[in-house]
Amino acid sequence: MKEFELKYGCNPNQKPSKIFMADGSDLPIEILNGKPGYINFLDAFNSWQLVKELKEALGLPAAASFKHVSPAGAAVGIKLTDKEKKACFVDDIDGLDDSLLACAYARARGADRMSSFGDWIALSDICDVTTAKIAAREVSDGIIAPGYTADALEILKCKRKGAYNIVKIDENYVPEELERKQVFGITFEQKRNSLKINEELLSNTVTADKVLPDFAKRDLTVALITLKYTQSNSVCFAEKGQAIGVGAGQQSRVHCTRLAAGKADLWHLRQSDKVLGLEFLDSVGRPERNNVIDIYLSEDFEDVIGENNWKKFFKVRPTEFTPTEKKAYLKTVTGVSLGSDAFFPFDDNIERASRSGVSYIAEPGGSIRDDAVIDTCNKKGIVMAFTGIRLFHH
Repeated sequence: MKEFELKYGCNPNQKPSKIFMADGSDLPIEILNGKPGYINFLDAFNSWQLVKELKEALGLPAAASFKHVSPAGAAVGIKLTDKEKKACFVDDIDGLDDSLLACAYARARGADRMSSFGDWIALSDICDVTTAKIAAREVSDGIIAPGYTADALEILKCKRKGAYNIVKIDENYVPEELERKQVFGITFEQKRNSLKINEELLSNTVTADKVLPDFAKRDLTVALITLKYTQSNSVCFAEKGQAIGVGAGQQSRVHCTRLAAGKADLWHLRQSDKVLGLEFLDSVGRPERNNVIDIYLSEDFEDVIGENNWKKFFKVRPTEFTPTEKKAYLKTVTGVSLGSDAFFPFDDNIERASRSGVSYIAEPGGSIRDDAVIDTCNKKGIVMAFTGIRLFHH
């Protein structure tokens, strides 16, 4: 297939639209089901690069959940605890412990389920039945992977009344070194960002404490590779081999940090006994449960546990998760890693990150206020590495 005609571009009024190879060669994909659109393919090709690089860097199966050309979540295959399974809504999935790929997608989808609603899925490995079972019951636009087992493919083909978008990509495809795009009729050309992100980039620790444990190196690698495919400015919190909070596309870096930190806090609070113990009505489905939990943890909690509202969702009326209780719970969180796609210009980013359990940071360095940032890290007991590389993505 040398080209594929799309229904329309970013918006319905943008016609005609298609994807093709400029040199006239065949596209490196097969469309096994459905008819993906313009934005679907933007998500598919960006997310595929992310999971492919995660697999190459860490040697583990990887998965990503993409929305609007940025990752809502990304992870490598690490088994989940019972609490993590419940927080990710996969505690009822048989065979989860036997599929690291399924664990990777459960983590990628579960970190920020609000943002992942209607996602595009990317898998580094051949999609197996367990992974397909998780994907099949979530609201999702499509999936890209290097292959699918026969049974997994049949499961996925049943989604969306048989219209689910399933794409197979040639895992050996390597694009040209130069990439081009047009804006306002003007062609931009640049060398593709083929920079390899690995542990070597973390060798320049600039804080008093210079010890980066292996798990921190893994998580910082996950954060940096995730940032490489996130619309800038961007900051990523990571833990246990997964992104737990992505702040993307903000003009101010501290706003990136606040956004990502808020998502990371929610991820941790969702694993608290108070949240995991919520007794939902059997009639309340996963998407609605997720929304209710999000409201329960917000300032608008009365909307779901108030006198006139709780019976719509719960068997037993929950008590408020007070700000004092939430603050105390989050104080127990530590060992979180944080990556930034460019340097921190002020130490307010460090102050905010430390309140969300950040113990390890990787950022390019190069700010005129590096000394102040380093000093704040030292005061907070945070280990920071200067990578010397910027990871802007637009």
